[in-house]
Formats: sequence, C-alpha cells, structure tokens
Amino acid sequence: MVQLGTKVRDNITGFEGIAVSRTEYLFGCVRVCVEPQALHDGKPIDSQFFDEQRLEAIATAVSGGPGDAPGARSIPPSRDHR
Repeated sequence: MVQLGTKVRDNITGFEGIAVSRTEYLFGCVRVCVEPQALHDGKPIDSQFFDEQRLEAIATAVSGGPGDAPGARSIPPSRDHR
C-alpha cells in the first residue's frame, strides 16, 4: 500500500510526484493521485491518477500538516455560546 505523502514513480510512464490521495473502489481497484513537484513553463503540471500496483516509492513520506506550513495560522477552539 502506498503511504500518502510518499514520493512515488509510475513504473510505466516514469511520472513522479507526491501521493496525495488514495481511492478504493467497490470491486477492489485502488487508484492513487500523484501530484508532481515540477513545473512546465513556470506553471504547475496537472496531477494524475495511477493504479496503486504501478507505483514504486522513491522517497519517504513527507511529515507535517497544514499547521506546519510557513505562515499558517492556528484556528482557535470554537466556543459554545448558549
């Protein structure tokens, strides 16, 4: 199973990027969305979906979350105003 956040490569096309989502379908097909880190003419390249068994991990998973991003603000806890 591909761990989300792992840098992966498609064995057929050579497409590389970070595994950002995983979808499991009713009859067992598992597809992983791979978001490339590269740009083409200064613009982001579209993410692509691949069958999970076609992907190989080429780097360990990135850690952290939205709160770890530079400039991220923490969300204050909600208050119950009854």
